[in-house]
Amino acid sequence: MPPVDSASFPLSLPSVNTIRSLASRLRDGVLLYRADGTQVFVNPAATSLCAECYPADLDHGLSMDKLLPRDALKLARETGHWSGYLSFQESRLLAAQAYYTAEDGGCYLIILQDLRLIRAYDQDLVRRHAELNVRLTAAQENLLQSEKLASIGQLAAGVAHEINNPIGYVHSNLSSLQEYLRSLFALIDGYERALRSPDPKAELPEIDQMRQRLDIDFISQDLPQLLSESREGIERVTQIVRDLKDFSRSDRDESWKMVDLHANLDSTLNIIWNELKYKVTLEKHYGTLPLVECLPSELNQVFMNILLNAGHAVGERGTILLSSGVEGDQAWIEFADNGSGIPPETLQRIFDPFFTTKPVGKGTGLGLSISYGIVAKHQGRIEVDSKVGEGTRFRIVLPIRQPKHATPH
Repeated sequence: MPPVDSASFPLSLPSVNTIRSLASRLRDGVLLYRADGTQVFVNPAATSLCAECYPADLDHGLSMDKLLPRDALKLARETGHWSGYLSFQESRLLAAQAYYTAEDGGCYLIILQDLRLIRAYDQDLVRRHAELNVRLTAAQENLLQSEKLASIGQLAAGVAHEINNPIGYVHSNLSSLQEYLRSLFALIDGYERALRSPDPKAELPEIDQMRQRLDIDFISQDLPQLLSESREGIERVTQIVRDLKDFSRSDRDESWKMVDLHANLDSTLNIIWNELKYKVTLEKHYGTLPLVECLPSELNQVFMNILLNAGHAVGERGTILLSSGVEGDQAWIEFADNGSGIPPETLQRIFDPFFTTKPVGKGTGLGLSISYGIVAKHQGRIEVDSKVGEGTRFRIVLPIRQPKHATPH
């Protein structure tokens, strides 16, 4: 930077008193000496440092020769600058710099820095950085949980429908079971009356008529099927509630686990199936997968985001193919649809936060961005291939065991 010509400078330069006032506020020690060693200026920070580090030399004034090493002033005079460290008792260390100019008969500027203050500043930075990391982690977890709940909110009607269907036919079956029990108890009463009569055989024709009237043969055939359907319905509701609970729980309470990814994928399908079943033909080509170390609830979020996107991509009717396999020490799950595909210019942005091609109010633009972050946390990757008019393929690749050096949670 060229020197400033004070004559052409549009504003007046600071006065000497202003410079002295500013220097007095510095945390670093500032000392100014003439070439003959006369002290011209010392700021309060330098006075304090010298009092702590050179107490025996202050009675007669602190000269440059006592302040700096013997060759420091020579090097500063020859090169214009010297820097080094000054050590004292109790591991006290100062960083020192000396500057020399030949103008006005020669002048030395010495700057002293207390490394304890620098360490304290660094420690404060580390502490603040740690606090910011904690806040960022909490914000990411809250964002993930909010996105989960928003997704479930969008699917709430479908989940309710999936629960209402089995509940509906269980309720209907219970009404039929009530009628069947009345008929069976009536028949039992008939047999008891026959057994108490003087001539039980005489009552048999009436009991046979009762069996026909109550259609006991149909009841005996329908009752086991009715109970079986009711049990399946209750199990279906139980499974949906369990899957919903697992899907929605806070990830702060979730630890890394060895998980069957196929079971997790099927659990997610169970929640969102009402969104897909009327327009999607689902094909599963599962390979043999070992248990994979992961955060299952977070991977459920990834599976749901990709499956719902595939469902939107196929439009009114289409196919989603689920595949899986192992390559070396990695497991992969693939989602392929025959939908509209993604244009190249859009494909480059699909993992950007808040980017969405859906109409306003139909998507947050966070689904794939969050999915990308979750897979990265698992030390994995997401591969995407797409052709307009032919469909899209997402492949999630995860290490079977998390690297020991990784600390993704």
